[in-house]
Amino acid sequence: MRHIGSLPNHAQARLFEDFLVSQGIRTEIEPEADGLCLLWVRDEDQIAAAEAWLAKFKADPNAAEFHAAIDKAAEVRKAEAEDLERYRRRIHTRRSLFPKFGGYGVGVLTYALVMGCLVVAALSGTVLPGQEENRALVRSLCISDPELSNSQFLPEVFAGEVWRLFTPIFLHSGLPHILFNVLALLQLGCMIEARRSTGFLALFVAVSAIGSNVAQYYFVGPWFGGMSGVVYALGGYIWIKGKYDRASGLFLDPQSVTFMLVWLVVCFTGWAGPIANTAHVAGLIVGAAWGGISAYFARRKPE
Repeated sequence: MRHIGSLPNHAQARLFEDFLVSQGIRTEIEPEADGLCLLWVRDEDQIAAAEAWLAKFKADPNAAEFHAAIDKAAEVRKAEAEDLERYRRRIHTRRSLFPKFGGYGVGVLTYALVMGCLVVAALSGTVLPGQEENRALVRSLCISDPELSNSQFLPEVFAGEVWRLFTPIFLHSGLPHILFNVLALLQLGCMIEARRSTGFLALFVAVSAIGSNVAQYYFVGPWFGGMSGVVYALGGYIWIKGKYDRASGLFLDPQSVTFMLVWLVVCFTGWAGPIANTAHVAGLIVGAAWGGISAYFARRKPE
């Protein structure tokens, strides 16, 4: 989807949208606070044609060809709605059964992160019931060794064990913990990796992991782990970036946003057990801020 221009009011924007629909070009209208309406075209291959029609419309919005398209646009929309309803009654696809997962292709880094979580879970013994905990491994992956008393800030990191800033994201305690994080990581990580790049996701995960891990350590201490801080950062980024930069192709539906925020609050009640709440909040702040700044600069680019 790409922004092709704007019109001064909703009446003109709707008339132009009807005309484009009659031409087989699907658009979306985004009203602004000052009454201005932004125009977005869904199909990249139709950008040039839509821009040419927009220039012609701006030159003479009262031209007969534009007003004559209203009835045809209504017929097109009605036919599409009827076809969609017949399709829904006829078939149930994998996407309709599992609408929240898949559709973005295989994200190499995303799957590598998931495999990292699963491998550490198998070796650490902290996920499946009955496993013997590999305490030496867990201590080596914590941001700081929780069994050593040290008044210094991140003593192992400053001694050269820099990996500790990242490795707590691979530690999980209990099956529900790792399942929730892995499923969320698959959906959100693959979306960002497909829409941006593997390199961008790597940078994003590194920054959000450091931010959430260091915040949790500073306020609570070293005994924590999980991908949740990164997951909240991914969710916050997609939410804000998609909301204010629709051309990004990123989107988080309102139900997912509500669940993310409600779960954040529920975790603070203690009902779900010991949770790295500071990491959640820090991750969400990092992701939302990054998404907001990125959307701001994307919308400042000249048309």
